[in-house]
Amino acid sequence: MNNLTETGVYRGPRETIYETSSKGLTCIVPPALDVPAIDIADTFGSIARKSAPILPEVTEVQIMRHYSHLASMNFGIDSGMYPLGSCTMKYNPRINEDMARLSGFAGLHPYQPQSSVQGALQLMYELQKDFGTISGFPAVTLQPAAGAHGEYTALSVFRAAHTAKGNPRKKVIIPDTAHGTNPASVAMCGYEVVSIQSTESGMVDIEKLKAALDEDTAAFMLTNPNTVGMFDSQILEITQAVHAVGAYAYCDGANLNAILGITRPGDVGFDALHINTHKTFSTPHGGGGPGAGPVCVSAELASFLPGPIVEKEGESYRLVTPSNSLGRVRSFMGNFGVLVRAYTYIKALGGQGIRDTGEQAVLSANYMRVKLADVFDIAYDRICMHEFVISGSRQGHDYGVHTLDMAKRLLDYGFHPPTIYFPQLVDEAMMIEPTETESKESLDSFIEAMHKIAAEAKNDPDLVKGSPYFTPIRRLDEAEAARRPNVAWTGSID
Repeated sequence: MNNLTETGVYRGPRETIYETSSKGLTCIVPPALDVPAIDIADTFGSIARKSAPILPEVTEVQIMRHYSHLASMNFGIDSGMYPLGSCTMKYNPRINEDMARLSGFAGLHPYQPQSSVQGALQLMYELQKDFGTISGFPAVTLQPAAGAHGEYTALSVFRAAHTAKGNPRKKVIIPDTAHGTNPASVAMCGYEVVSIQSTESGMVDIEKLKAALDEDTAAFMLTNPNTVGMFDSQILEITQAVHAVGAYAYCDGANLNAILGITRPGDVGFDALHINTHKTFSTPHGGGGPGAGPVCVSAELASFLPGPIVEKEGESYRLVTPSNSLGRVRSFMGNFGVLVRAYTYIKALGGQGIRDTGEQAVLSANYMRVKLADVFDIAYDRICMHEFVISGSRQGHDYGVHTLDMAKRLLDYGFHPPTIYFPQLVDEAMMIEPTETESKESLDSFIEAMHKIAAEAKNDPDLVKGSPYFTPIRRLDEAEAARRPNVAWTGSID
């Protein structure tokens, strides 16, 4: 067992680019100075550098091999299947990148006059309309820079609307299956978090919700479909109960991918929704951004949205600020390049394509759920939405092989592991989301790998517990890596 590829190329760590540095090597030979030389210290005074920056001295070939090697050590959706439940790692079509790089978009300056950016404003106006059509809400802001930022923005809109009525209220209710960002956003917005326990089937406990609702409640936040891959069929009763105490119903749109073109949050009584464009509309994901988390709201809340938004006047487009706007939540118009990618994805698919996306994602998840039921315990064994949860408790109890071990072994079979140990209410959880972009052949390969791992857990548990064997880095001390990462080069160049 080692980390050589089939061709014998070593995929493990190499020297850093600093360690390959040799004095005098360079990629470029700058031309001779054709202006008078200046003294840096005299010109810039105390802000001038006292010594030259420490940069590696390498050739262009060395640089290319350095970055190519780093890329080969990475695993992304372009490398293989990435069934990360609750995070929708779908393939991002390259046409999105081509459109975002068009010089008319990539070369825009945020301070250009509106008359010179009519094309960009038209794109944003149409994207607002598209998100409104998909979500069932009449008003949209594109400003928020990420999903959690969208949560915070929508809660701020709720607070502004309640305040305008004379009382901002005190608390926001969240089910225990919520994404971790929900309570964080609530706290940042100045509200008290009230968590209610879900039913054994993962649904909202209506009686517990009604008992928690009162005139201090500002909102109820719900992800639907929820984080165990189920659509809460009680949604009309839920939103009616929330509205009965004058609170707002908030839909975390993290799982919007499952209901695209099938049902709309605005039609089932929600008052606001944020969209994770990276999860649903194939924009870049990871690394903390840049991203986009548009917020869609009901007509009642439209005047409180952050401004500016784009309106059409005759044949022209202009920026306007809603009458009761809570102000900006992001500089300029958000991450415009990300919005171009989402716009491209929507226009490329069209209305029927959008619906096909949701249906295929649900079909893929249910296909895998059924195919894995003979070797793993299914946490909620009924028709699911775009993701499902299995439990590794059988393997843990019978053979001492835990979910983490099986996730590591999946890496040896060429798959990124699913989300593990979430949701916490499922013992030894593995949350699997195949998405609509994987072929049946890919799904079958993953299913086969999971069956092999289940057999290994039974017949050779130490093999699984010692994995991975074929990755650039073997098993890490996860706590050490998370809490004390060593990512800085501290050597010196001669």
